[in-house]
Amino acid sequence: MDREQIDRLLLEEAERINRPEFIGEDPVQFPRRFSTLQDIEVTALVTSAISWGRRAMIRRDAERILDLMGHEPYRYMMEEGYEDLDPGRNLHRTFFARDLQWYLRGLRPVYKAHGSLDAFARSIGAADTPAPAWHLAAELQKIACDANSGAVSPQCIPTNLRSTALKRLNMALRWLVRDDGIVDIGVWSSIPKSRLFIPLDVHSGNTARALGLLDRKANDRRSVELLTERMRDIRPDDPALLDFALFGIGVQDRADEALGRLKALPTDTHFDQNR
Repeated sequence: MDREQIDRLLLEEAERINRPEFIGEDPVQFPRRFSTLQDIEVTALVTSAISWGRRAMIRRDAERILDLMGHEPYRYMMEEGYEDLDPGRNLHRTFFARDLQWYLRGLRPVYKAHGSLDAFARSIGAADTPAPAWHLAAELQKIACDANSGAVSPQCIPTNLRSTALKRLNMALRWLVRDDGIVDIGVWSSIPKSRLFIPLDVHSGNTARALGLLDRKANDRRSVELLTERMRDIRPDDPALLDFALFGIGVQDRADEALGRLKALPTDTHFDQNR
């Protein structure tokens, strides 16, 4: 396939996946349950923090964490309800209550000072940096470490920010920033969707390599940058839209079917890259 065919495939797959039916099977459903910005943000960060492994397990454990917080995540955080948890309680795979405590302790002073994470991102000029997600992660990590007596929690924010793909925070930002009103929530104004990066994981990385979009073997920050640059060639205004395509082809193992449908398309089929 040539470059134009690849672009057409990605746009078609993104349109197929980015539909309301996607929500019920995806962790994005949890922040979508709330109407206030603060509840949406806290839920997005906590849910994304445990978003690795089987999706059914992620959904199960996100539900349990919301139960712990009485389905009032912002109030739970501000009232320090997390201090009553047994730090050794397992919440999701290698994510324990001590990690949730670390994150909420770190987020609490951000909300006390700025009112929302969106306002905090604006205050640190995240959108004016080459990599907003990594800049936001670095600033959050400083505050969280101070609030936790210098301790770190790689389960919440990776410590290797120079090399990490930062998949989970990039996914949370996709939820919070993209504003097409379909799957993602689009409640932020501090970072434009044109500045988002692809939430790269094993599945999307393998799909990108199979389609010739990525040559590097590592799923690291440099690969995220290169893949997102390629996605910006297709949708400069909204590169993270193509994350749906990489998911649809990769996680659902639809590469053969997707390529077959592409070959069946008339050669003059027009795909509007701005839709």
